[in-house]
Amino acid sequence: MPRLSKSRESLFANLSEKQRAELQAIEKRAILEFQGPLDELEKAIGILRIGHQFGWRVLVLVHSKRTIRKYEEILGITFREFFPDEGPSARRSIGLRMAEKFDNFWKIVSGDIKIEHRSEIARD
Repeated sequence: MPRLSKSRESLFANLSEKQRAELQAIEKRAILEFQGPLDELEKAIGILRIGHQFGWRVLVLVHSKRTIRKYEEILGITFREFFPDEGPSARRSIGLRMAEKFDNFWKIVSGDIKIEHRSEIARD
């Protein structure tokens, strides 16, 4: 596998051993305790794995409040308490960059202000 440049590496969250162990424990508990459609578990674990990379602000822009609550319940965590506001790749989120041009982030989250392509990620 080719090596990433230092600038690309800076877009990746380097988690501590404690954080990695915590992610693994949350994932294990969710897998062992989950009952329901497998695709919901799969998506929740995906969010668990990218949450530190992008932060909870990007997650709430991309997903509905209902979806966020569902994944938090599956994982047994609260995203706003567990993930940083913005991770090292947050600036790659087109939606977050657009949201910063408006005064009220939560109006965008609630859909009062519409932003097209808010779930897309730019290369850099």
